[in-house]
Amino acid sequence: MKLRSWLVAVVLLVSAALLAAVPASASPSLWHLTDLAAQRVRIADQVAAAKYGTPSPIDDPVREQQIYDTVAAQAPRLGLDPADAVRFFRAQVEASKVVQRGLHARWAAHPSEIPADRPDLSELRPVIDRLNTGLLTELAATLPARAARSCSQRQLLAARVADVVHRFDALHARALGEAISATCLPR
Repeated sequence: MKLRSWLVAVVLLVSAALLAAVPASASPSLWHLTDLAAQRVRIADQVAAAKYGTPSPIDDPVREQQIYDTVAAQAPRLGLDPADAVRFFRAQVEASKVVQRGLHARWAAHPSEIPADRPDLSELRPVIDRLNTGLLTELAATLPARAARSCSQRQLLAARVADVVHRFDALHARALGEAISATCLPR
């Protein structure tokens, strides 16, 4: 256990040093964008709990389309291509579904793990909307970093740090991988 704690500390220190090593003149780091995506992955636990055992399906095409329409409408004001912004947010939605499906399967197999607290989706949606606003803002702020050749390496590093910081298990780490899959601009 001490070895694991030591390794986590070393990974965090090295990762922080690498993230901090980017010169001020270089494009912004992808850390904040990745951290917001991780927070959105985390809130999927509550969404899963709210939906479990109810008629609310994991796939909600109406809600998803509302998100995509909002993002597409706001993107140009931030200097973003609407199609790119929607592509990024599709990845966020799919990441949430990864968590929801994984937790629903876990709870079906282990009913004792079903959360006692079942939040109302109407209370979670404003939180998700705030995260979406932050993600869209960061998507614009990191445009140079997302267009850079080093984007995929920087994104991988930021995701690994986020996995450690958020103490993600395999399910959540996989979901974060999905969430960040559309971060870098296609070449």
